[in-house]
Amino acid sequence: MQIRSAILGLVCLFVLASCGKDGDFTLTGKINGLKKGKIYLQRIEDTSLVNIDSVIVDGNPEFEFITDLKEPQIVYLTLEKVDAYEYDDRIMIFAEPGEMTLNTSLKNFESQAAITGSQNQQKLDEYSKVIHRFNDKNLDLIKRSFEVRKEGIEDSIIYYDTQLQNLMKRKYLYTVNFAITNKEYEIAPYLAVSEIFDANIKYLDTIYTSLKPKVRKSKYGKALKDYIEERKETNANEATTTTIDSTVVEE
Repeated sequence: MQIRSAILGLVCLFVLASCGKDGDFTLTGKINGLKKGKIYLQRIEDTSLVNIDSVIVDGNPEFEFITDLKEPQIVYLTLEKVDAYEYDDRIMIFAEPGEMTLNTSLKNFESQAAITGSQNQQKLDEYSKVIHRFNDKNLDLIKRSFEVRKEGIEDSIIYYDTQLQNLMKRKYLYTVNFAITNKEYEIAPYLAVSEIFDANIKYLDTIYTSLKPKVRKSKYGKALKDYIEERKETNANEATTTTIDSTVVEE
């Protein structure tokens, strides 16, 4: 009986070991200072944020997610804390198949996040640093514009409105150039559809035509292609409607 029990025990251990999670993407990390809470790995599907997996933290701040990713895409690490805060914390990750790490702290969950293992993530970090400076400058100009409006200084109002418009143009052109420069990465079409979707169609076209073939076939490459076609169709319909309206007016 003892031998039989021992054999059954070994079989059970083998079964448990073989039932581990399997996937092409692994995200491991640590949230310093976290004692209790729940961590979600999420992504957007059909405009909704859905859970891929979750981990309960109870004393050990380390975590691991293993799932199927198939291709580079944006996912989110969301922390549901057991504390008095109303809102959860969320970190955006440009994930890629393979192994990635994310280390951060409970106190500065988003700002202190250090993510490695993804070339697209490196490019996203690079882009975000520059855009952060654009956003800071934008806030400063808005503040100054508000102040001169209260004082009714017309020349200054025009000046700051012009500065804001020029800053927005520079921000858009920077994004276009960044996408074209990084045409071999999936971040290029992602930025086009997420950051400058309302830009002139010629800029979006330029980004798409510059993409490497594998990037055109990616999740965001296909999304950019579909969006450009939709914009062109909408513009064509609007032009047709305008022509018809003009003919009616002339008659």
